Amino acid sequence: MSFGMLSCATCGCTQTSCEGCQVAQECETAASCCCPTTHQSWRKLRISRGIKIEYISTAWMLIEVVGSIGVGLFARSFALLAFGGDSLIEILSGVAVLTQLRRGVGSGGATKDLGKADAEQTTRVLLFALIPTIGLGAAYSYLTGFRPEGSPLGVAVAIGAVVVMPFLYFEKRRIGKETRTLSLSIDAIESLTCIFMSVALLGGLLAEYLFGLWWVDYVATAAILVFVAKEAIESFMG
Repeated sequence: MSFGMLSCATCGCTQTSCEGCQVAQECETAASCCCPTTHQSWRKLRISRGIKIEYISTAWMLIEVVGSIGVGLFARSFALLAFGGDSLIEILSGVAVLTQLRRGVGSGGATKDLGKADAEQTTRVLLFALIPTIGLGAAYSYLTGFRPEGSPLGVAVAIGAVVVMPFLYFEKRRIGKETRTLSLSIDAIESLTCIFMSVALLGGLLAEYLFGLWWVDYVATAAILVFVAKEAIESFMG
């Protein structure tokens, strides 16, 4: 293919994006594709950008885990504990995606699902385990009159998630779409779910902190667990 042509005759890749690729298997490996060196170099740069985003995502998830679980234990907030538990599971998923992307860059752009099955299985089991662990604990505490306390630190963690997660979602989605990297696109959907959960968490914590509506924490917990259950079912169905 000459530099001036719009797309590869074999796989349909353009020189600036894999989005329009007609043979995804060829585009995803890039090295075996008939696309020119300029396209392969572009794709490698975009995957490298995806790796940086995954590093940022993992670092933020660590902050969410420490902040949510730490403050959740102190404030006795099951919503924060549920949010932190999901963030911990997402770290495992993010590390699997990160490992896959790093192997892809090292092999000239290929992003095969090496070792991903074990990570997905672990994530699936942990997601299902989180639902009864947090759900039954919250139900028992509510029935026994346990009252969570409003926490400004918890509100700060939730606000941080509401601000940071949209950026991570749009970046993962954009790069995954441009390069036809399925793992990034799936991880973007997980980030979108985290956005909804963080909004539910923030609403519950604000109602609890500003108005003393302690029972809203349980409503937020239920909402978060619904999102977690959705993630678990989707991961199980593949």
